[in-house]
Amino acid sequence: MRATIVVIAAFAAITTLGACGSIAETASSVANTATTVQVCADALSQVSIPLDVSSPQRAVDQAHQAATELSALAAKAADTTINEAIAALARTMTSVTVDDLVGRPAQWLADQAGQVATLTGACS
Repeated sequence: MRATIVVIAAFAAITTLGACGSIAETASSVANTATTVQVCADALSQVSIPLDVSSPQRAVDQAHQAATELSALAAKAADTTINEAIAALARTMTSVTVDDLVGRPAQWLADQAGQVATLTGACS
């Protein structure tokens, strides 16, 4: 009888520990989802800030600042696809020059829009 009680108690303890592990995994998954949502929202907010078109140099500086923020966000992204999308967008923002904005604004904006679409797709 005593052995039966010990076996039942051990089984209950193991089952409880298993349930705690599942709860911890679920909590971790929820935290990762919340972090992903925040990273996506922050990344999209960086690219939605309008550049100062009256001053191409100021617009380039703004793009470079946004690229710095995007690079930091990419490092926080747990999802590889989101990380890559943010990093690609950051590279585009980093590489923009005054010549791009003055001489080829449509091409630069098209490239950026394509990468924003990729990021939006990765985040959804």
